[in-house]
Amino acid sequence: MNVRRLIPATAVAGAVALGLVTLSACSGTSDAADKAGNESGGKLDVVASFYPMQFLAEQIGGTYVTVNTLTKPGVEPHDLELKPKQIGELGQADVILYLKGIQPAVDDAIAQSATGTTIDAATLTKLEEHGTEVGHDDHGAEEAGHDDHGSEAGADPHIWLDPVKYGEVAQGVGAAFEKADPAHAATYKANTQALMTKLAALNGEFETGLKNTSTKTFITTHSAFGYLAERYGLEQEGISGMDPESEPSPARIKELQDVAKKDKVTTVFFETLASDKTAKTLASDTGLKTDVLDPLEGITDKSKGDDYIEVMRSNLAALKKALGAK
Repeated sequence: MNVRRLIPATAVAGAVALGLVTLSACSGTSDAADKAGNESGGKLDVVASFYPMQFLAEQIGGTYVTVNTLTKPGVEPHDLELKPKQIGELGQADVILYLKGIQPAVDDAIAQSATGTTIDAATLTKLEEHGTEVGHDDHGAEEAGHDDHGSEAGADPHIWLDPVKYGEVAQGVGAAFEKADPAHAATYKANTQALMTKLAALNGEFETGLKNTSTKTFITTHSAFGYLAERYGLEQEGISGMDPESEPSPARIKELQDVAKKDKVTTVFFETLASDKTAKTLASDTGLKTDVLDPLEGITDKSKGDDYIEVMRSNLAALKKALGAK
């Protein structure tokens, strides 16, 4: 596959200006800024749906925002159920930053309760379908009674695992913060650019590190790495579908055993927030190793890093080892 490059910041900013940022400011931009000044000590009150959105808000907002996250550390975000207090926070926030399609409870609550500026990260980059072409994600989902938690038309919502797409989202979030709080627009712009520099460097590390490998195929519990695989010319084979709690069928297990042998797979990856039982059983049955590939849906004490950048670098090291990087 062709490796795509980071699009220029000016191009993304232009696209955002043309309407890629979905904003709903029922109380108006000035009202949101006034509210922030009166109730948050001059800071913009931001509610983030889960960790990837929290990281963007903190990096871009810096000292001018307070960030509350609906999904607490250690909670699997796909099946989050909101408490009444959290729904109330949505109605009081100046800005809500979320990713439509990955947390149904959050989507519903925002539709009913949001009164400030809402930013849907799914509108800030192009979503793609990885449901059947990467990892055969349809296996097991219906049998287990789970939805795939993808967005409309089966689109894969895991855009943050591709540093390039995550950068596109960061540009849109920065523009939205500037609009919601014009008094600190220069700082938001500078912080966004600083984050873009970090993400560009991370993308370069992945491109270089995964350019020459013994195999291009990796097996993972949760089929969250479709964008990452496409970006760097890899093939993801997911044990379960988009839903990390779905159970694979016996036929899928047999298929993965055949794939492992054919593509010289060395490792079955599992994650920190979902059960590792199936991954370890598959690895044992096929004589493979196991390791962690973190979908970065939350940071806990078990995470191999303290933030998005550190955990992504840990993921890169794990992939290089498993794929036989040269």
